[in-house]
Amino acid sequence: MSGSSIGNFCGVTEFLEVSKYIDWDAEAIVSLAGRLAEGLEGEEAVLRRCFDFVRDEILHSLDHERNPVTCRASDVLLHGTGYCYAKSHLLAALLRANGIPTGLCYQRLLVDPGGPLFCLHGLNAVYLQSSGWYRVDPRGNKPGIESGCTPPIEQLPFSAQSEGGVDVPGIFEAPLPEVVAVLESWETFDQVAEHLPDLRVA
Repeated sequence: MSGSSIGNFCGVTEFLEVSKYIDWDAEAIVSLAGRLAEGLEGEEAVLRRCFDFVRDEILHSLDHERNPVTCRASDVLLHGTGYCYAKSHLLAALLRANGIPTGLCYQRLLVDPGGPLFCLHGLNAVYLQSSGWYRVDPRGNKPGIESGCTPPIEQLPFSAQSEGGVDVPGIFEAPLPEVVAVLESWETFDQVAEHLPDLRVA
């Protein structure tokens, strides 16, 4: 998807909008977005700083066994934790607050190599005027899982093509209903881990 042409800048204005879960008009997000962009020149520099913040400073709920379960971007920032989906909501909010069109995208990954269990994994697609749509994954690094942000080269921690996985087609301006349903139905990180969202892809 790196550098792919899905549309010009004028065709991606919906990826700048405020929404229920990407509530970038929240005071805390506007303030943080401004601080992260301060002194930087160019959209790629702003992207990298916002990406690094969400990847490194917001704890992955399962990796760190953290509650509460979050979904709305402002709640992810407030509590400092979220699953991959929620972290992608926060990154989208910070970038949209800085005028950079950002959407959500998903991979369908194998969870258990010994069985047919799959789940969705959430990440972001960012529209850069220099190179078009570019995917980044702010889920957080740990041994064996590492992501980066070096446009136009993607540095994603997971390959959806391995073990029967797939990249879910499309870039979404709002979270998939399957994702929201899980994050809003369960109260603890371990409950979410037992009910990870999935979506069959033809």
